[in-house]
Amino acid sequence: MRYYDSGFRPGRGIFCIDHCREGRLEYPAAEDAYSYVEAGDLKFDRRLSHTGRFEMPLSHYHGATVSFDMDAACRSLPLEMKDFPVDLKEIQKKFCSGIYPCVIHGACSMEHIFGELYAVPEKIKRPYFKVKILELLLYLEALELPENLVERSYFYKAQVEKTKAVGQFIIQHMDENFTQEELSRRFNIPRTTMKKCFKSVFGTTIGNYLREYRMNQAAVMLIHKDVSVAEISGCVGYDSPSKFAIVFRKVMGMSPTEYRSRRGKP
Repeated sequence: MRYYDSGFRPGRGIFCIDHCREGRLEYPAAEDAYSYVEAGDLKFDRRLSHTGRFEMPLSHYHGATVSFDMDAACRSLPLEMKDFPVDLKEIQKKFCSGIYPCVIHGACSMEHIFGELYAVPEKIKRPYFKVKILELLLYLEALELPENLVERSYFYKAQVEKTKAVGQFIIQHMDENFTQEELSRRFNIPRTTMKKCFKSVFGTTIGNYLREYRMNQAAVMLIHKDVSVAEISGCVGYDSPSKFAIVFRKVMGMSPTEYRSRRGKP
């Protein structure tokens, strides 16, 4: 799905750690401004800005969330492990002291902790989760954040809305070609800002985004439409069928005719 509307208000002190495994999620990063979580990122959040619309620019998001009820967790953690050397309130303060989420981008060092949470046998799931969460807290306790840790750039609502409109426009007109200067003028947004914001929202450049969309639409047409490869080439914005075939192979790993043959279209 492309978005969801949240009316969630915690009603108590909570601390959430979100791990993004796949996809992309928009989140409020400041007043009237947004940033994005992508695969490999960790988001630390008290859910104090968790109402409103949350968008997934790639129409999917997969991940895991570890949530702590702070009062209950602070009471129970010492009972789970004697002399457990972690103060959960200090962890929360260290990673998320403000209203808005804090994100560690490309948290490769913690991938081994979260990566193992996605495929656990049912009969050991509950105790296994406990062990992994204790491991996570110990790791966060020891992790030293650089003093110059800088949050990835965020963009204001008006910039994000214009950028999303650019994305929608180019896929609605995928049989046409527009320069970045033309798109900048059409949507009244500086070209440099448009490029940076587009990369932040969609995780790729304007050209790559359009190319991937065109090739996926071409793949659908190859299976479901009784039209020639040359006609499909024109439908997705390529005057040259040979150039289209080259790009299709780069994206899909095979030629258009091979794709059609393997997917069952005569």
